[in-house]
Amino acid sequence: MSHFSSKLNKIAKKTDKYLKSFFSKQEGNSYLVKVMKYGVFSGGKRFRSAIVVNTGKIFKINYKDLIMVGAAIECIHSYSLIHDDLPSMDNDDLRRGKLSTHKKFNEFTAILAGNSLLTLAFEILSSNDLKLSKKIKTELIKKLSNYSGHSGLAGGQYSDLTFEKKKISKKNVIEMQKKKTGKLFGFCCESIGIIKGINIPKRKRLKNIGVNIGLLFQIIDDLIDYKGDSAIVGKPTKRDKKKGKATLINLLGYKKTLLFAQNLKKKIDQQIKKYGIQAKDLLDSVEFIIDRKF
Repeated sequence: MSHFSSKLNKIAKKTDKYLKSFFSKQEGNSYLVKVMKYGVFSGGKRFRSAIVVNTGKIFKINYKDLIMVGAAIECIHSYSLIHDDLPSMDNDDLRRGKLSTHKKFNEFTAILAGNSLLTLAFEILSSNDLKLSKKIKTELIKKLSNYSGHSGLAGGQYSDLTFEKKKISKKNVIEMQKKKTGKLFGFCCESIGIIKGINIPKRKRLKNIGVNIGLLFQIIDDLIDYKGDSAIVGKPTKRDKKKGKATLINLLGYKKTLLFAQNLKKKIDQQIKKYGIQAKDLLDSVEFIIDRKF
C-alpha cells in the first residue's frame, strides 16, 4: 500500500495548496481565519478528498475540479471535528497529536471557527474557481447541505450523543453511523455523478458506495479506539467504552464487529468492481481503510 500512500499524500498536498490559496483571498482582518486554518490544517490525510479524486477518475472528471470539491468537503469535515471535540460533545483535549481547537484558543472561538468552516465549504463550491455550470453547482450545494445537516452529519452526531449509556439496536447504531460519517462519504462519490450528469439511479449507486465506505471507516475508527495505541492515533483511546458510546463493538464485541467490517468491505469491493479497471484507486482506498493500525 506504499504506492497508494504516495498517491494519497499527493492528493492531500494538492488539497492543502488549494485551501491555502483560498484562505489567502479571505478578509485579512478576521481573527477567525487563524483559528480556521489551525482546525483545517491539522495533519489529516485528506481521505475524503481522495475518495472524490479516485471516484472522479472512473468518469474522467477534471482533476482541478475534483480537488476543489474535495477541499469543500474537508472544510465540512474539519468543522465537524472542531465541534466534536467541544466540552459539550466528546470533550477531547487532543486531535491528531495536538491541542483541540477549543483548548488552543477557547470554546466560543472554536465554535465560531467551526461555523465559519462550514460556510466556507459552500463559498468554495459557488466560487468562480470551480468551472462548472450554475445548475451543477446548485445541485452540489443542495446535496452537501442536506448530507451535512439534521438528516446527515449533524443528525448523526446528535444521535451519537443521545445514545450514550443506552441500549441501542444494531439497526439504529448502523443508521446513526451512516448519518454521522457515511453521508459525507456518500457525497464524495455522488458529487461525481452530479458533475458527470448521470441519471438519478446511477447517482444513488455511487452514493450508496460512499455511504458504505463511510460506515466502514467509522467501524474501523471504533476498532482503533478499542485496541489502538494512543501514541499512534494522536488522542486517547478506549474512550468509547468509558463513555458508553453506541458502537457495534460495545453491542456485538470485538470479533463480531471485525467480521462485520470484513464482510462490509467485500460488499463494497463488489460494488466498485462493476466500474472496471478505472476503479482501481477507489478499491485501494477501501483497502487502505481496513489496513489502518488497530
